[in-house]
Amino acid sequence: MLSKKVILTGSFGVGKTSLFERFINNKFEDKYLTTIGVKVGKKLVNTPNGDLSMMIWDIAGEVAQNKVPTSYFLGTSGIIYVFDVSRPSTYGNIAQDLAYLKSINKLTTIKIVGNKKDLATEAELKALQEEIPLPVDLFTSAKTGENVEKLFLDFATEMVG
Repeated sequence: MLSKKVILTGSFGVGKTSLFERFINNKFEDKYLTTIGVKVGKKLVNTPNGDLSMMIWDIAGEVAQNKVPTSYFLGTSGIIYVFDVSRPSTYGNIAQDLAYLKSINKLTTIKIVGNKKDLATEAELKALQEEIPLPVDLFTSAKTGENVEKLFLDFATEMVG
């Protein structure tokens, strides 16, 4: 069976752990718990092109991505860069962060995800899409579960395809 490593990264407090928990365990916790280091989970995903074992690494949030140990990114097939749609400070450096991530792993697929969709209106999300210098792949809500399965299933299908 094919196995791929996926990293969840982005600033602290954007909901990486909540996305991780919603996808792996179908749970959501309102209480904020800071991730220290890295948390790893695994889930078998059925795609149209075959099954995939996704090894998902939820790494501690940093304002600057270059403070995350580069060893975390070794062997990574995909990166999900998460920001909080309600906090501009979490996407202010998105272009620099992604340039850095691409410099340390050129072959990795990167998805940009705006989390906490439940805190914004559709009009605000549309305006945000135009404000951010790079296209947002998906808006999710770990709290409601909206688009969380879609995010990981689409990503798995792309990695297997």
